[in-house]
Amino acid sequence: MNRIQTAEKLLKTASRSGSRLGLERVLELSSLLGDPQDKLKTIHIAGTNGKGSLNAMLSAVLREQGYKVGSFISPAMLSYNDQIRINGIPVSNKILDEAVVKAEEKAGKMLDHPTEFELLTVAAFLIFSEQRCDICLIECGMGGDTDSTNIIKKPLLSVITNVTLDHCSILGNTTAEIASHKAGIIKQGVPVFFGGDDKDAHSVIKRKAVRNGSKLYTADRSLFERRYDPGFTALKYNGRVYRTSLRGEFQYENLKNCISCVEILRSNGTVISYHALKNGLLNVHWEGRFETLSSDPLIIFDGAHNPDGMKKLCSSIKTLFGDDRPAVLIGVLADKDYSIYPEMLEGLVSRAFAVSPDNPRALPSVKLAECLNNGRICCDSFPDIPSGFDAAVDWCIRNTHSLLVIGSIYMYKDIKACAEKLKG
Repeated sequence: MNRIQTAEKLLKTASRSGSRLGLERVLELSSLLGDPQDKLKTIHIAGTNGKGSLNAMLSAVLREQGYKVGSFISPAMLSYNDQIRINGIPVSNKILDEAVVKAEEKAGKMLDHPTEFELLTVAAFLIFSEQRCDICLIECGMGGDTDSTNIIKKPLLSVITNVTLDHCSILGNTTAEIASHKAGIIKQGVPVFFGGDDKDAHSVIKRKAVRNGSKLYTADRSLFERRYDPGFTALKYNGRVYRTSLRGEFQYENLKNCISCVEILRSNGTVISYHALKNGLLNVHWEGRFETLSSDPLIIFDGAHNPDGMKKLCSSIKTLFGDDRPAVLIGVLADKDYSIYPEMLEGLVSRAFAVSPDNPRALPSVKLAECLNNGRICCDSFPDIPSGFDAAVDWCIRNTHSLLVIGSIYMYKDIKACAEKLKG
């Protein structure tokens, strides 16, 4: 058995207990390991969408400045290693395995065993501490107040990217209810940035910030000017133009949020030069967000997995494809509000191919195809991702269309493998 299989075995065993929110287990486990999170300088990131892209942008900027940067993200793209990165690179099998084994040895002594995500969270803090990272970007898995990452006591900055409806069965049915959970990451006296535009969410976050004596920042949209720059997402800010190769309409918001967060960090003593900001943004890379997997035929993957993400994706389709309506390969989880997707996609796509993500919560492809067909989008269903991918690519080649793969990020690993096989 190689080393990574040891980590995978331990984490998958822990996953059998499911997802259980709450901080009791993770606090006990971290304490048994010496509270490694307390030894780190962190930026804590919550929000419905945009967490991963903001994490990637800030990481690239901080690396350009010369900091050693740890990043904790979720979910995994290709393997558990993806979720724990140092300077943008997934940690090695050896480093991951050793940290997970250390965490599990302590967890084995607990009466209530930690969940998979709790075990991985503490392993991440342990790795970042042992590897002496200068700044760590920590992304919430779900919500904020009871998320296992919320054992951070005093981050440099708390960030809530936006608040829209998602995970409603757990977090609440209104943006105000959801915001109350996400505002749980706001710590006493620590500045907080809110990048969204929902008024109800803003009111909730503002109240929590005032109670905690935390200065609340929002982006001054009047200072940002959208610029047309083929191949890039570009904004003019304070007389300077910043570009990133990350594509998609939603990246304008993420770029604005990143620049705003850099300004806050600067004002609180973190050294970040103009050149580090400019060059870091220019060189950032992030998987699964309007990522081009193949150029011939053109295949793009985007993990739009909730209504807000789908809305922004539709805007990107209009901007980047124009009248050339792409085909879509789509797979979603059953707990998402997929019933509204046909109306959103109608007139923007030429044909659909439905598959089921490799996840226990996946919506059966037959049910998804039925929903799309009822919404006047011609759609066929397939029993697995490879067969759906092959059928979609074949149709696109014969009809000279591009292929857009959308939906659950849990499809990424299988889609990536299919795309690599296509390249030969």
